[in-house]
Amino acid sequence: MKVVPLGAGQDVGRSCVLVTLGGKTIMFDCGMHMGYNDERRFPDFNYITTEGDFTSRIDAVVITHFHLDHCGALPHFTEQRGYHGPIYMTPPTKAICPILLEDFRKVAIERKGETGFFTSQHIKDCMKKVVPLHLHETVWVDDELELRAYYAGHVLGAAMVYARCGNESVVYTGDYNMTPDRHLGAAWIDKVRPDVLITETTYGTTIRDSKRSRERDFLEKVHRCVLRGGKVLIPCFALGRAQELCILIDSYWERMGLTVPVYFSAGLTEKANRYYKLFINWTNQKVKESFVNRNPFDFKYIKPWGRDYADLPGPMVVFATPGMLHIGMSLEVFRKWAPDERNMLIMPGYCVAGTVGAKVLSGMKVVEIDQYSQVQVNIDVQNLSFSAHADAKGIMELIRQASPRNVVLVHGEKSRMSYLKSKIMGEFGCPCYDPANGELLEIETGQDVRALMSDQLFQAAWAKEQERRQKSTASLDDSVVPAAMPITQLPIRGVLLLGDGKRPARLLDPSEFDLDDIPVVSASGIEGESSNGDNAIVAADAEDLAPSSGSDQVVFSTRRVFDGAELAERMGLSSSVDVAAAALLTIRELLLTDSAMQPTDVDAASDKQTSVVRVGRSIELSVPAKTAECDLPSLHVSWAWEEEELATQVLVVVNRVLG
Repeated sequence: MKVVPLGAGQDVGRSCVLVTLGGKTIMFDCGMHMGYNDERRFPDFNYITTEGDFTSRIDAVVITHFHLDHCGALPHFTEQRGYHGPIYMTPPTKAICPILLEDFRKVAIERKGETGFFTSQHIKDCMKKVVPLHLHETVWVDDELELRAYYAGHVLGAAMVYARCGNESVVYTGDYNMTPDRHLGAAWIDKVRPDVLITETTYGTTIRDSKRSRERDFLEKVHRCVLRGGKVLIPCFALGRAQELCILIDSYWERMGLTVPVYFSAGLTEKANRYYKLFINWTNQKVKESFVNRNPFDFKYIKPWGRDYADLPGPMVVFATPGMLHIGMSLEVFRKWAPDERNMLIMPGYCVAGTVGAKVLSGMKVVEIDQYSQVQVNIDVQNLSFSAHADAKGIMELIRQASPRNVVLVHGEKSRMSYLKSKIMGEFGCPCYDPANGELLEIETGQDVRALMSDQLFQAAWAKEQERRQKSTASLDDSVVPAAMPITQLPIRGVLLLGDGKRPARLLDPSEFDLDDIPVVSASGIEGESSNGDNAIVAADAEDLAPSSGSDQVVFSTRRVFDGAELAERMGLSSSVDVAAAALLTIRELLLTDSAMQPTDVDAASDKQTSVVRVGRSIELSVPAKTAECDLPSLHVSWAWEEEELATQVLVVVNRVLG
């Protein structure tokens, strides 16, 4: 499988990732970068072809949600660059996308005077190519390529997309939120076990505090500012975070009996209400239930904003778009209120580098608005994260849900990706990549064999697992025996009979037939899974691995449990051979064939058995001792954070050998 980011590679903004699987190419998202006003705002489509024949090279374009950094370049790509193939997005995204695109076009052309921009007709023609993609519905692009959408939270209509062609599959998350908020639910996906999971990492190193404490802090700061006679500016995007904060402010104003005026950019509230009513099934359960009695988005204390209100005396609260202070009403109001120290600016979300919002958050006291004007920043700046992106904990949870074989990180800063990358490799034992824009990844994908399992084999495995659980608790006192947990993962060992094209493959118990009458076929693509799999992240001092180094370094490790019987059969080993040691020796031989991964230190118990293999300065592979908790064969791999790139390559070799 080939993966190449044309945007959002080690960067936030201009999301656009090309994936080639099973001979088909999909473009996931087609966004623009809010930090640029020239040709750099769009992805580098010349990477695909310089001849303009995009339709023959791309089989489908998938848009995950309506934010401009994910869909802003779509009319440019289809109407100005000539792509005429299918475009897939959810119904809410299809409804809201053209409105935001038209608003941005008006600002770019009518206020900034830009030329060569896409037109209103371009937006309409682009939307005619859109094919609706409903949640959990499998859509076939052609006879081989299938797409399926999963709920992503984040904003109304946001979706994660699973794509499969032949034996290769990928999940592209777009932006998602694993924590439910006041109007949307949490992201969720089946355990689809894709070959590659491509995930955003906007907050890849952040663990957020509780939502309740953030809401309390936000309300206290707003209340304190208006009490001293100041004005509060809250830049936000028209749909999504704006509704979250408006619900919060409206209920607080009613509870406290406040009369200070609260405004929202004119027209956007009405549009938001219309779409939330139309797509109420995309909201959370609480909103659905309350919607029967009243529309929770009909705000009692929030009124439409007028352009001349910015000059009115007295305290007020204003929600203005867009959220990064790069154009529009929010920038216009900021220009007027920034010099007054009584006023407050609350930035509730992420700001792309280069925008006015990012400059203000960095502490700059004089900000250049455009090439003709600057503004003195005396306003009280607060950064309260109400971002609808997953934090580090949420990203790890999604990976756990999907169970991918490889992970690719996009839509994040390089510094944030590095630590998360090693954490993912350590906890899940799978290769992880963070490509830059234009960097091609070629990822090896295994071929699964789908098989029908016999009732006899399943019943035998189930009975064996129940017996194991009973034995583990037999010696315990009744008062300390834990409550019975459901069996969610079941290790099964059987014989695979491969199909002949007409009949499917079957997984059977050996007692169901005579093995002597059946030819043996090795199926290296079968993956075993055990609930006893033991993965961990540990930290150690650098001197534990490199005595010559005087500084501390973070060290990650993973324990890779595997099916010893299956591997022994595949490698043709006798029952007397230590399977784990033999696997380690095979891995060492493969590493020796690559000049970049030459083992620098090998401890050998004998000529044919390797106990420890070291690669680079810190990567160590060894055979751990079996424990009472896990008596299956395993390999232990550890590495320092600084050698994560080399560790990724080593893990690829380990997984190739162990299957």
